[in-house]
Order: sequence, then structure tokens, then C-alpha cells
Amino acid sequence: MGMSEFMPTLAMVVLQVGFAGLNVLSKLAMDDGMSPFVMIAYRQVIAAIFLVPVAFFLERKARMEITGKVLFQIFLCSIFGATSNQILYFIGLKYSSPTIACALSNMLPAITFVIAVPFRMESVGIKTMAGQAKVIGTALCVGGSMLMTFYTGSLIKMWPSHIHWRYAEDMASNGGGGGGSPGSQNMAFGAVLVIASCFTWAIWFIVQAKMSKRFSSPYTSSALMCLMASVQCVVIAAGVERKASAWALGWNIRLAASLYIGLVGSGLAFALMSWCIQRRGPLYVSMFSPLLLVIVAIVGWAFLDEKLYVGSVTGSALIVGGLYLVLWGKGREMKQIKDEVGKDAEVEYEEEAIAAIGLTMLASPPPVSASPLRVTRHGQP
Repeated sequence: MGMSEFMPTLAMVVLQVGFAGLNVLSKLAMDDGMSPFVMIAYRQVIAAIFLVPVAFFLERKARMEITGKVLFQIFLCSIFGATSNQILYFIGLKYSSPTIACALSNMLPAITFVIAVPFRMESVGIKTMAGQAKVIGTALCVGGSMLMTFYTGSLIKMWPSHIHWRYAEDMASNGGGGGGSPGSQNMAFGAVLVIASCFTWAIWFIVQAKMSKRFSSPYTSSALMCLMASVQCVVIAAGVERKASAWALGWNIRLAASLYIGLVGSGLAFALMSWCIQRRGPLYVSMFSPLLLVIVAIVGWAFLDEKLYVGSVTGSALIVGGLYLVLWGKGREMKQIKDEVGKDAEVEYEEEAIAAIGLTMLASPPPVSASPLRVTRHGQP
């Protein structure tokens, strides 16, 4: 087995480490006083600057028809997948912690499944093992999220870390962060906002899946989405933060966080995920989502002196278990469909998945999970 066989795995591990840095840097920047609205505005602008030339060079020869309906669908994607999702997530991160935010983000497959059923993009199939796995996995994810939100439990004693970041120590000594102690009203509020961000992200999946059937140029649609979202986020941030000092970026953690989440969280993540999806498929990419939770927990303990509680650890375990059940059920279901319709359906599924799953990192920082896409039969829904 050559080195090339291990490259997708290495790429996904590197990507999860990159997302861990995104959560930690964002948290530190907000603890330093940076507005989450301003941070999101900078991220969208940087992502748009990165994606526009990428879309031009890679898809300039592609045949595409940008109709009014397609533009409206891209506008909806920008509202739900970028603007609303990121505002809710980053404010939720501000009032909670990186570990809790990452754990709750793993609810995305379950929430997407629930929302997709009424739109007939997913079937329950309760009589099949795949359907039962998706239902049980959804219940575990919801139960784990409720446990993390409303139950703290006792502190898990761990040996102290001696590599705390100076910024984190300064924020702790100055009372920064605004998150409160675990189990406080602020912590619960932050958790609720993160869960709400998963709902907006799931709605984006639905709209993106519909749009990708008519407009199959993922780079162009993502560039347009980021352009629209950058205007929306700048307008919202300007309305909330009217002082010029709130937008100031010096040689500090704010500049580092803004550049990092724009370039690594959007640009690099998009390239690596698209490549891995093409090599191994979307389900393979989704399986690495819980790794982010482990990495963030370790980094949070080491650099931010983040405490672990019984409620958070137990809830995280339930969410990760539920995530894998949902993914297993979805994978089994897709395998059955592929076996029925043959190779053509497999190719069509992969193309649709690249558009609807691979671009997720452009919309939100949480981990990526499987989307509620259907495989069409001979061109019919």
C-alpha cells in the first residue's frame, strides 16, 4: 500500500487540527473584545476574495446558466448557510466553550435528517435497519445535546497543563470571555445558539441540494454565496458595531483570527475537503467529524485551561455515538440504492455530494457531516 493511500486520511486529520485552531483562535479573539459580528464580516470578505479567482480559473470554461431562480437559491444559501449560521455559531461559541460548541455541532446529521423528511428528501424506513439506526442516532444526538445544555455534573479532575497561552491567562485574570461557568445561564444560552446554528445549517443543506440539480458549478455558486454573505454580514456588523475601534485590526489576536478563519477555515478547508470527497466519498469525510471534538478538548485543556465536567463528557459521547449511527444508517441506505440503480447512480450521487457537502466549510466552522441527498433514478426524483 503506497503513501498515496494514506494521503486522504492525513489530509482529513490536518483539516480537523485546522478547525480546532479556528475554534480556539476565534474564542480568544472574542475574549479579547472582538465582536463576533465583525469577525464574521471579515471572514466572509476574505473567503470571497479567495474564492472569486479560484472559481474563475477552474470554471471559466464550464457551461453554466445563472438564472433568476438560481440567484435566489444562492441568496437563500447565503442567508441560512453563511450569515445566520455563523452569527449563531460564533455568538454561541462566545458564551460557551470550544469543546461544547464542537460537540453540539455533531448534531447536524440528525437535525438534517429530521428537516429533510418533510421535504421528502429522506425517508424514515423504520422497518429497515438503516432507518432504525437513523432514528435511534437522532434520539441519541438530541439527548446528548440536552444533557450538555442543562446538566453540568461534577468536575473531572485532570493534571494541570503548563503550556497555557498568555492570551488565555490574561483573559481569565481580567474576567474576560463572558461565558460564565459551565451550567450557568450564559453557558446554556450559548449552547442553545449553537444548536440553532445547526438548524440553519441543515436548511442550507436542503436548499443547496435542490440548487445543485440545476446549477452544477460548485466553485462559482460558492463564490457568489460568499459575496452575498459578505455584504449581508458587513451591513449587520456595521449596524451593531458603529464605532471604528470595533473594526480595528492590529498585530494582535484579532488579525490572526480573522485571517485564519478566512483562509484556513474557508479556503484551505474547501480545497482539502473537495479533494478528499473526490477520492473517498462524502461519508468518509463525515467520519472524521468527532475527531475535531477530541482535538478541541485537548487543545482547550492545554492552552485555555478549559475544565471538563461529567455532563459535557457524557453528552459528547452520546452525540458522537448518535452521529455514527446516523452515518452508518445513511451509508447502508445509499449502498442499497447504489446496488439497485448501478454505477450511473453512484456517479450522480458523488457529483451532487461534492456540491452539497464539500462546500460546507465555506458556510460554517463546525465539522462537516453527511447531507440529506437523494440518488435519482434515470434522471427522475
